[in-house]
Amino acid sequence: MTHDHDHAGHSHGPPSNNAAFAIGVVLNLGFVATEVFYGLAAHSLALISDAGHNLSDVFCLLLAWGATYLTRSAPTKRRTYGWRRSSILAALINAIVLLVVVGGITVEAIRRFAHPETVAGGTVMAVAAAGIVINTISAWLFMAGRKSDLNLKGAFLHMAGDAVVSVGVVIAAFAIRMTGWHWLDPAVSLAIGAVIVWGTWGLLRESINLSMDAVPEGIDPHAVEDYLAGLAGVTAVHDLHIWAMSTTEVALTVHLVMEEAPRNDLFLHDVCDELRERFGIGHATTQIECGNCDRPCQQAPVHVV
Repeated sequence: MTHDHDHAGHSHGPPSNNAAFAIGVVLNLGFVATEVFYGLAAHSLALISDAGHNLSDVFCLLLAWGATYLTRSAPTKRRTYGWRRSSILAALINAIVLLVVVGGITVEAIRRFAHPETVAGGTVMAVAAAGIVINTISAWLFMAGRKSDLNLKGAFLHMAGDAVVSVGVVIAAFAIRMTGWHWLDPAVSLAIGAVIVWGTWGLLRESINLSMDAVPEGIDPHAVEDYLAGLAGVTAVHDLHIWAMSTTEVALTVHLVMEEAPRNDLFLHDVCDELRERFGIGHATTQIECGNCDRPCQQAPVHVV
Protein backbone atom coordinates (compact mmCIF):
# COMPACT_ATOMS: atom_id res chain seq x y z
CA MET A 1 0.00 0.00 0.00
CA THR A 2 1.44 3.35 -1.06
CA HIS A 3 0.26 6.75 0.10
CA ASP A 4 1.18 10.24 -0.95
CA HIS A 5 0.09 13.35 0.92
CA ASP A 6 0.83 16.49 -1.03
CA HIS A 7 1.09 19.58 1.18
CA ALA A 8 3.52 21.84 -0.65
CA GLY A 9 1.28 22.99 -3.45
CA HIS A 10 -1.75 24.38 -1.66
CA SER A 11 -2.59 27.04 0.86
CA HIS A 12 -3.50 26.04 4.40
CA GLY A 13 -5.98 28.87 4.73
CA PRO A 14 -7.31 31.98 3.11
CA PRO A 15 -5.45 35.29 3.49
CA SER A 16 -6.28 37.08 6.73
CA ASN A 17 -7.79 40.22 5.15
CA ASN A 18 -7.79 41.73 8.64
CA ALA A 19 -8.09 45.30 7.40
CA ALA A 20 -11.03 44.46 5.12
CA PHE A 21 -12.92 42.68 7.89
CA ALA A 22 -12.21 45.38 10.48
CA ILE A 23 -13.29 48.22 8.20
CA GLY A 24 -16.34 46.30 7.01
CA VAL A 25 -17.50 45.52 10.55
CA VAL A 26 -17.03 49.09 11.79
CA LEU A 27 -18.79 50.65 8.79
CA ASN A 28 -21.76 48.29 8.96
CA LEU A 29 -22.18 48.51 12.73
CA GLY A 30 -22.29 52.29 12.47
CA PHE A 31 -24.82 52.08 9.66
CA VAL A 32 -27.00 49.59 11.57
CA ALA A 33 -27.21 52.01 14.51
CA THR A 34 -28.08 54.84 12.11
CA GLU A 35 -30.80 52.81 10.38
CA VAL A 36 -32.40 51.73 13.65
CA PHE A 37 -32.44 55.29 15.03
CA TYR A 38 -33.90 56.90 11.93
CA GLY A 39 -36.12 53.91 11.15
CA LEU A 40 -37.84 54.28 14.52
CA ALA A 41 -38.03 58.04 14.15
CA ALA A 42 -39.50 57.79 10.65
CA HIS A 43 -41.73 54.76 11.41
CA SER A 44 -40.07 52.94 8.51
CA LEU A 45 -40.16 49.16 8.57
CA ALA A 46 -38.05 49.16 5.40
CA LEU A 47 -35.19 50.86 7.23
CA ILE A 48 -35.54 48.70 10.35
CA SER A 49 -35.73 45.50 8.33
CA ASP A 50 -32.68 46.52 6.33
CA ALA A 51 -30.91 47.25 9.63
CA GLY A 52 -31.68 43.69 10.72
CA HIS A 53 -30.25 42.42 7.48
CA ASN A 54 -27.12 44.55 7.88
CA LEU A 55 -26.72 43.36 11.47
CA SER A 56 -26.77 39.78 10.26
CA ASP A 57 -24.12 40.80 7.73
CA VAL A 58 -21.95 42.07 10.60
CA PHE A 59 -22.44 38.68 12.26
CA CYS A 60 -21.46 37.06 8.97
CA LEU A 61 -18.30 39.15 8.73
CA LEU A 62 -17.33 38.30 12.31
CA LEU A 63 -17.87 34.59 11.69
CA ALA A 64 -15.85 34.67 8.48
CA TRP A 65 -13.14 36.69 10.19
CA GLY A 66 -12.88 34.16 13.01
CA ALA A 67 -12.89 31.27 10.56
CA THR A 68 -9.86 32.69 8.72
CA TYR A 69 -7.88 32.22 11.92
CA LEU A 70 -9.30 28.81 12.82
CA THR A 71 -8.68 27.35 9.35
CA ARG A 72 -4.97 28.10 9.75
CA SER A 73 -4.70 26.30 13.08
CA ALA A 74 -2.26 23.40 13.20
CA PRO A 75 -3.63 19.84 13.17
CA THR A 76 -3.47 17.77 16.35
CA LYS A 77 -3.70 14.08 17.17
CA ARG A 78 -7.37 14.57 18.00
CA ARG A 79 -8.24 17.03 15.20
CA THR A 80 -6.14 15.73 12.33
CA TYR A 81 -7.43 18.41 9.94
CA GLY A 82 -7.20 21.18 12.51
CA TRP A 83 -10.18 23.56 12.48
CA ARG A 84 -10.49 23.82 8.71
CA ARG A 85 -14.19 22.92 8.74
CA SER A 86 -14.92 26.07 10.76
CA SER A 87 -15.16 28.09 7.53
CA ILE A 88 -17.88 25.75 6.24
CA LEU A 89 -19.69 25.94 9.59
CA ALA A 90 -19.48 29.75 9.51
CA ALA A 91 -21.08 29.85 6.06
CA LEU A 92 -23.86 27.50 7.20
CA ILE A 93 -24.62 29.52 10.35
CA ASN A 94 -24.64 32.72 8.34
CA ALA A 95 -27.17 31.34 5.87
CA ILE A 96 -29.47 30.11 8.66
CA VAL A 97 -29.35 33.45 10.50
CA LEU A 98 -30.23 35.34 7.32
CA LEU A 99 -33.28 33.15 6.74
CA VAL A 100 -34.43 33.68 10.34
CA VAL A 101 -34.13 37.43 9.81
CA VAL A 102 -36.27 37.13 6.67
CA GLY A 103 -38.95 35.34 8.69
CA GLY A 104 -39.14 38.21 11.16
CA ILE A 105 -39.26 40.80 8.38
CA THR A 106 -42.08 38.94 6.64
CA VAL A 107 -44.25 38.68 9.77
CA GLU A 108 -43.89 42.38 10.55
CA ALA A 109 -44.48 43.40 6.92
CA ILE A 110 -47.76 41.46 6.84
CA ARG A 111 -48.82 43.19 10.06
CA ARG A 112 -48.01 46.59 8.53
CA PHE A 113 -50.21 45.85 5.54
CA ALA A 114 -53.16 45.49 7.92
CA HIS A 115 -52.13 48.49 10.03
CA PRO A 116 -50.04 50.88 7.89
CA GLU A 117 -48.06 53.63 9.58
CA THR A 118 -46.96 57.02 8.28
CA VAL A 119 -43.41 57.00 6.93
CA ALA A 120 -41.07 60.00 6.72
CA GLY A 121 -39.95 59.48 3.15
CA GLY A 122 -37.19 62.13 3.20
CA THR A 123 -35.46 60.57 6.21
CA VAL A 124 -35.67 57.10 4.69
CA MET A 125 -34.17 58.33 1.42
CA ALA A 126 -31.24 60.05 3.16
CA VAL A 127 -30.33 57.05 5.33
CA ALA A 128 -30.72 54.54 2.50
CA ALA A 129 -28.55 56.72 0.25
CA ALA A 130 -25.82 56.56 2.90
CA GLY A 131 -26.27 52.79 2.85
CA ILE A 132 -25.53 52.67 -0.87
CA VAL A 133 -22.13 54.31 -0.25
CA ILE A 134 -21.24 52.21 2.81
CA ASN A 135 -22.25 48.88 1.27
CA THR A 136 -20.45 49.65 -1.99
CA ILE A 137 -17.25 50.39 -0.08
CA SER A 138 -17.69 47.22 1.98
CA ALA A 139 -18.21 45.11 -1.16
CA TRP A 140 -15.09 46.58 -2.73
CA LEU A 141 -13.04 45.48 0.30
CA PHE A 142 -13.78 41.82 -0.45
CA MET A 143 -13.69 41.97 -4.24
CA ALA A 144 -10.13 40.66 -4.55
CA GLY A 145 -10.67 37.55 -2.40
CA ARG A 146 -14.11 36.52 -3.63
CA LYS A 147 -12.76 34.11 -6.27
CA SER A 148 -10.72 31.96 -3.90
CA ASP A 149 -12.80 31.67 -0.71
CA LEU A 150 -16.50 30.96 -0.18
CA ASN A 151 -16.47 33.08 2.98
CA LEU A 152 -15.06 36.12 1.20
CA LYS A 153 -17.38 35.53 -1.73
CA GLY A 154 -20.32 35.43 0.67
CA ALA A 155 -19.20 38.69 2.28
CA PHE A 156 -18.82 40.34 -1.12
CA LEU A 157 -22.22 39.18 -2.34
CA HIS A 158 -23.92 40.32 0.87
CA MET A 159 -22.39 43.79 0.70
CA ALA A 160 -23.08 44.19 -3.03
CA GLY A 161 -26.64 42.92 -2.54
CA ASP A 162 -27.16 45.38 0.31
CA ALA A 163 -26.13 48.24 -1.95
CA VAL A 164 -28.77 47.16 -4.45
CA VAL A 165 -31.38 46.84 -1.68
CA SER A 166 -30.56 50.35 -0.48
CA VAL A 167 -31.20 51.60 -4.01
CA GLY A 168 -34.64 49.96 -3.80
CA VAL A 169 -35.36 51.63 -0.47
CA VAL A 170 -34.50 55.05 -1.92
CA ILE A 171 -36.83 54.47 -4.85
CA ALA A 172 -39.66 53.30 -2.57
CA ALA A 173 -39.21 56.25 -0.20
CA PHE A 174 -39.34 58.67 -3.13
CA ALA A 175 -42.51 56.98 -4.39
CA ILE A 176 -44.13 57.25 -0.93
CA ARG A 177 -43.24 60.93 -0.78
CA MET A 178 -44.75 61.57 -4.20
CA THR A 179 -47.88 59.40 -3.90
CA GLY A 180 -48.57 59.02 -0.17
CA TRP A 181 -48.92 55.26 -0.62
CA HIS A 182 -47.54 54.07 2.71
CA TRP A 183 -48.25 50.45 1.86
CA LEU A 184 -45.12 50.66 -0.30
CA ASP A 185 -43.02 50.46 2.90
CA PRO A 186 -44.06 46.91 3.88
CA ALA A 187 -44.10 45.99 0.19
CA VAL A 188 -40.44 47.01 -0.09
CA SER A 189 -39.75 45.05 3.11
CA LEU A 190 -41.14 41.92 1.49
CA ALA A 191 -39.06 42.63 -1.60
CA ILE A 192 -35.96 42.97 0.61
CA GLY A 193 -36.80 39.61 2.19
CA ALA A 194 -37.12 38.02 -1.24
CA VAL A 195 -33.72 39.42 -2.25
CA ILE A 196 -32.14 38.03 0.93
CA VAL A 197 -33.65 34.59 0.36
CA TRP A 198 -32.57 34.58 -3.28
CA GLY A 199 -29.01 35.55 -2.36
CA THR A 200 -28.81 33.22 0.64
CA TRP A 201 -30.28 30.07 -0.86
CA GLY A 202 -27.18 29.23 -2.87
CA LEU A 203 -24.95 29.81 0.16
CA LEU A 204 -27.19 27.58 2.28
CA ARG A 205 -27.23 24.82 -0.31
CA GLU A 206 -23.48 24.87 -0.88
CA SER A 207 -22.58 25.05 2.82
CA ILE A 208 -24.89 22.10 3.59
CA ASN A 209 -23.37 20.12 0.72
CA LEU A 210 -19.83 20.83 1.90
CA SER A 211 -20.72 19.95 5.51
CA MET A 212 -22.03 16.59 4.22
CA ASP A 213 -18.79 15.90 2.30
CA ALA A 214 -20.35 16.42 -1.14
CA VAL A 215 -18.04 17.11 -4.07
CA PRO A 216 -17.50 20.91 -4.11
CA GLU A 217 -19.16 22.90 -6.86
CA GLY A 218 -16.83 23.53 -9.76
CA ILE A 219 -15.26 20.07 -9.63
CA ASP A 220 -16.55 17.41 -12.04
CA PRO A 221 -16.05 14.01 -10.33
CA HIS A 222 -16.50 12.21 -13.66
CA ALA A 223 -13.68 14.25 -15.20
CA VAL A 224 -11.44 13.43 -12.22
CA GLU A 225 -12.21 9.73 -12.53
CA ASP A 226 -11.59 9.79 -16.29
CA TYR A 227 -8.22 11.45 -15.73
CA LEU A 228 -7.17 8.85 -13.15
CA ALA A 229 -8.41 5.95 -15.29
CA GLY A 230 -6.40 7.26 -18.23
CA LEU A 231 -3.09 7.24 -16.38
CA ALA A 232 -0.44 4.95 -17.87
CA GLY A 233 -0.55 1.52 -16.24
CA VAL A 234 -3.86 2.05 -14.42
CA THR A 235 -6.37 -0.72 -15.12
CA ALA A 236 -9.13 0.28 -12.66
CA VAL A 237 -10.16 3.12 -10.35
CA HIS A 238 -12.33 2.69 -7.25
CA ASP A 239 -13.08 4.12 -3.80
CA LEU A 240 -12.81 7.65 -5.17
CA HIS A 241 -13.83 10.34 -2.69
CA ILE A 242 -13.62 14.12 -3.16
CA TRP A 243 -14.62 16.51 -0.39
CA ALA A 244 -13.88 19.96 1.04
CA MET A 245 -11.68 20.25 4.10
CA SER A 246 -12.55 23.96 4.24
CA THR A 247 -14.03 26.57 1.93
CA THR A 248 -10.64 26.88 0.21
CA GLU A 249 -9.15 23.36 0.36
CA VAL A 250 -10.25 20.18 -1.39
CA ALA A 251 -9.12 16.65 -0.56
CA LEU A 252 -9.23 13.37 -2.48
CA THR A 253 -8.64 9.70 -1.73
CA VAL A 254 -8.60 6.96 -4.37
CA HIS A 255 -7.49 3.40 -5.06
CA LEU A 256 -5.65 2.81 -8.35
CA VAL A 257 -5.22 -0.73 -9.65
CA MET A 258 -1.90 -1.23 -11.49
CA GLU A 259 -0.36 -4.54 -12.61
CA GLU A 260 3.08 -3.07 -12.06
CA ALA A 261 3.40 -0.68 -9.12
CA PRO A 262 5.63 2.39 -9.58
CA ARG A 263 9.23 1.87 -8.49
CA ASN A 264 9.37 5.26 -6.75
CA ASP A 265 7.16 8.14 -5.64
CA LEU A 266 7.55 10.19 -8.84
CA PHE A 267 4.29 8.78 -10.26
CA LEU A 268 2.38 9.78 -7.11
CA HIS A 269 3.88 13.27 -7.05
CA ASP A 270 2.94 13.78 -10.70
CA VAL A 271 -0.66 12.68 -10.03
CA CYS A 272 -0.91 15.14 -7.13
CA ASP A 273 0.49 17.94 -9.25
CA GLU A 274 -2.02 17.27 -12.03
CA LEU A 275 -4.97 17.02 -9.64
CA ARG A 276 -4.00 20.36 -8.16
CA GLU A 277 -3.45 22.09 -11.50
CA ARG A 278 -6.46 20.64 -13.36
CA PHE A 279 -9.07 20.42 -10.63
CA GLY A 280 -7.87 22.51 -7.68
CA ILE A 281 -7.50 19.42 -5.47
CA GLY A 282 -4.55 20.16 -3.22
CA HIS A 283 -4.59 17.27 -0.74
CA ALA A 284 -4.55 13.89 -2.53
CA THR A 285 -4.02 10.44 -1.02
CA THR A 286 -3.51 7.61 -3.52
CA GLN A 287 -3.45 3.89 -2.75
CA ILE A 288 -1.87 1.57 -5.32
CA GLU A 289 -3.17 -2.01 -5.63
CA CYS A 290 -1.99 -4.86 -7.85
CA GLY A 291 -5.48 -6.34 -8.19
CA ASN A 292 -4.30 -9.92 -8.63
CA CYS A 293 -4.62 -11.35 -5.14
CA ASP A 294 -7.23 -13.83 -3.91
CA ARG A 295 -8.76 -11.23 -1.61
CA PRO A 296 -10.25 -8.28 -3.56
CA CYS A 297 -10.40 -4.78 -2.08
CA GLN A 298 -13.43 -4.42 0.18
CA GLN A 299 -13.93 -0.82 -1.01
CA ALA A 300 -14.07 -1.75 -4.70
CA PRO A 301 -17.88 -2.09 -5.02
CA VAL A 302 -19.56 1.18 -6.01
CA HIS A 303 -22.10 1.03 -3.17
CA VAL A 304 -19.42 0.64 -0.47
CA VAL A 305 -18.18 3.79 1.24
